[in-house]
Amino acid sequence: MTEFLSNLKSVIRLRSLRARIFLIILVLGIVPCILVRVTIVSDYESRAVETRVSAVQNQLTITANHLVANKYISALTGRADDYTGSLDVMDAEIEMLSNVYEGRIMIIGGNFKVLKDTYGISEGKTIISEEVIKCFQGVSTSYYDKNLGYIELTTPIADTTAEGGSGVIRGVMLTSISDDSIISMADVLGNNAFILEITIIILVAALAVILSRFLVSPITTLTGRINAVKAGYNNLLEPVNDCTETEHISESFNKLLTRINALDESRGEFVANVSHELKTPMASMKVLSDSLLASPDASVEDYREFMEDITSQIDRENRIITDLLALVKMDDTSSQNLKPVPTDINELTELVLKRLRSIARKQNVDVTFETKRKIIAEVDEVKITSLITNLVENAIKYNHENGWVRVSLDADHQDFKLTVEDSGLGIPEESLAHVYERFYRVDKSHSREIGGTGLGLAICRKVVLMHHGTIDLTSKEGEGTRFVVTIPLSYIADAK
Repeated sequence: MTEFLSNLKSVIRLRSLRARIFLIILVLGIVPCILVRVTIVSDYESRAVETRVSAVQNQLTITANHLVANKYISALTGRADDYTGSLDVMDAEIEMLSNVYEGRIMIIGGNFKVLKDTYGISEGKTIISEEVIKCFQGVSTSYYDKNLGYIELTTPIADTTAEGGSGVIRGVMLTSISDDSIISMADVLGNNAFILEITIIILVAALAVILSRFLVSPITTLTGRINAVKAGYNNLLEPVNDCTETEHISESFNKLLTRINALDESRGEFVANVSHELKTPMASMKVLSDSLLASPDASVEDYREFMEDITSQIDRENRIITDLLALVKMDDTSSQNLKPVPTDINELTELVLKRLRSIARKQNVDVTFETKRKIIAEVDEVKITSLITNLVENAIKYNHENGWVRVSLDADHQDFKLTVEDSGLGIPEESLAHVYERFYRVDKSHSREIGGTGLGLAICRKVVLMHHGTIDLTSKEGEGTRFVVTIPLSYIADAK
């Protein structure tokens, strides 16, 4: 009973899947029962009326033939010399027929006057109705009035012995019979059908409770296991293979969970790397300052040397913080964080190379720029500047003395392509898959010597992805590196 009330409350709210399944099954079970009951009772009533009309009409036809054979109509109209039988006998037959069918019989003559009424209240009156007129034309009719509870029939009294043999209509028998027996049987049948209907509804309701629980049980199991994962009892969701849908949900949830765990690990590593990278300059400055404090007799030259080292460490920490802030801003992938405008990529690249050639000259690295056509693209100028700067600066810094860096631009009708290649140190094959990771360095000692933060390529990849482009890397250790960036000429915002 408690279970049923719980389901009933859920049905009223119509929020749970189990309640909806319960309601659907219940409706699918109840509606056919009601339709069957109504159809059976209605069909029985119509068939019973049809059968009764047929039986009564046959008997009335026989009686009409008796009336014609005994010239009953002539006797009632005053032509007694034509009457061949006894009026009392025919009257008795009509009365008996009226009693058998619990009805009323009226004999109507050719002038539409009532010659005989078994109720004795309409004799001598004139009856003109559509049914009587049709009957005088030889058409028998029947009419069932369910509300008043009677069946009305008209039967022609036809004399087939008249001249021509076509059957002269001498009169009409207007008969009204009760439908009490039909209604009684219909009520009994309806009551029995209603009892059967209630029984079926109860069984369907019980079946609906069982089926709704059975159909929803995989989802209930899945919810419980998800809650167990949420509570920390399990790292992955144990698959629910009861049905295809829950199996797919389990697989998708585990994939999502794996990705979330990977993100958590990545964030943990990122925090650890950030802490380490920020701590290293601070530790160096602490050592330098402690050394100065421990040497009260240090010369001005020593102070200057130590202060230059401290300034270098401060600059390095500032670069790390600046790159971190850039990455944090780029992690916001909303369209508001990107401001694409038509930009001359050739001119922008020239400006970047002009600033970086001073660094290249210090290392005797030759920087060349080649462009095959003028390129105008919808890009975020600040971020593309950061992209070109990082790629070219890395090519210069991680190069041999007297090396070279070649920068080239090209475009087709859809994309523009930026290529940066150098004759530098190259990247080992095992490191190629990790170079875009934050704080990843191929040669950590060399990177720190030249002031690298390990964030430059991560920034480059983020900029390319924000512009819906691609970045490809090929490198061979000791021979050089080649980056190819492809970005659409027209920016297409992500669909919301």
